[in-house]
Amino acid sequence: MGWVRTLPSRGEFSADEQSRYAKTPVMTSQRKSDTLAREPSLGPMPTAAHELAALTTAVRVEVGKRANWRDTAQLVAFALERQLPSPGILTAEQRTGDPDTYKSEVLHSEPDGSFSIVALVWLPGQVTPIHDHVTWCVFGVIQGMEREELFELDRQRTGLVEAGHRVNRTGEVSGFAPPGDIHRVRNAGDLTAISIHVYGTDVARIGSSVRRHYDLPVQPSRAAA
Repeated sequence: MGWVRTLPSRGEFSADEQSRYAKTPVMTSQRKSDTLAREPSLGPMPTAAHELAALTTAVRVEVGKRANWRDTAQLVAFALERQLPSPGILTAEQRTGDPDTYKSEVLHSEPDGSFSIVALVWLPGQVTPIHDHVTWCVFGVIQGMEREELFELDRQRTGLVEAGHRVNRTGEVSGFAPPGDIHRVRNAGDLTAISIHVYGTDVARIGSSVRRHYDLPVQPSRAAA
């Protein structure tokens, strides 16, 4: 699997799944981001422009180290955790979801095409197709919660096998580097969910981070079988 994350602390994975994921390098802690946990005594919250500038600068430093995809994802995860913005990075209009589908807002595209910062806004129940990606991705939830379902291709590569799931809550940061990045994401809560995604490509230019949608039958996990 290409996923690089810490194991969840709330028991979302089975013991067998935890054993498999424990072999994967740790990406970042699951503690609440300092940005979202800011106390009033620490001073006023930064403006949207300042939040985006701070995040962009932090990501630029890590991407500039020109590590491989997996290591870059880990470095960017720590940067996003340090600079995870508040929902105020979006305007009130941008924070309003689309009743037809989840909404994507490109906040920054690096001029050299090395990364993009994108906000996704999800109304309750909205879900992506099962898909994988053209590059690494790191993401943090800044409002609500998102449920992630992971999949693997079966041995014949004609179907998918469930490979685990977890719930990403406000303030948590995670991510992945292909291959092994097949997943589906949905808003699992009762409120609008917002997440910040950093992709290792120019999403504004190529149109999407998705490499392929998987319209294949899904089997239960081998552990469950």
